[in-house]
Amino acid sequence: MTLVLDNVSHTYWNKDKEPHKVISGFHLKVRQGEFVSLIGKSGTGKSTILKLITGLLQPDEGNIFIHDKAISLGDVGYMPQRDLLLPWRTILDNIMIAAEIQKDLQLTKAEASSWLERVGLSGYEDALPKQLSGGMRQRAAFLRALLTGKDVLLLDEPFGALDALTKKEMQHWLLSIWQELDKTILFITHDLEEACFLSDRIVLLHPNAAKEEITVDLPRPRQQDMLHSPELASLRQELENKISNEKS
Repeated sequence: MTLVLDNVSHTYWNKDKEPHKVISGFHLKVRQGEFVSLIGKSGTGKSTILKLITGLLQPDEGNIFIHDKAISLGDVGYMPQRDLLLPWRTILDNIMIAAEIQKDLQLTKAEASSWLERVGLSGYEDALPKQLSGGMRQRAAFLRALLTGKDVLLLDEPFGALDALTKKEMQHWLLSIWQELDKTILFITHDLEEACFLSDRIVLLHPNAAKEEITVDLPRPRQQDMLHSPELASLRQELENKISNEKS
């Protein structure tokens, strides 16, 4: 397994200094090259799980492994909900941040420029983030995470702020990059259709800290006309019913 979370728990303390265990005894195994989505109501611990994997948070109990080794800070590529591109740096310079931080990462500006061309951002190397559309900024932010060279990429609702047409374009684009590079992706979304379309497996987090795993039995490569297929619609409805019927 590429990524393993073994009996992981994490507690938040609210403003009244009362504990709230948002993750309890959590187990998850993700294979190399697998695309797994986390879904569930707000407050069920989706973003907490990603932050635990990055090392931004520490578990109260349990262990997290990548390639059978205890995880440490910087072992994964992470893309948060907002693109967090530095507004004073050009797009190319934003992409190069990973190489500046990771001294052992061999990434030249020529290579980064080549990647910008591959993701449809050719000609924007010297542009500032404010000069790009929302979808273009998200491509740049994903590329920055991708070029860390890490096998595991954590994407926290990256398309949530995009309009419907741009979101579908980004979904198709993400799948094409993922399938080419065989990366392992853990993806958070509140969009059930998106989870069904992108994923090999969906992990539904319940408010009582339980989880449920659903295999997405749709062929790959995924085509956009699958969004209108009876199979995807049925799975989406099943997930919606599960979430709607649970108690907070």
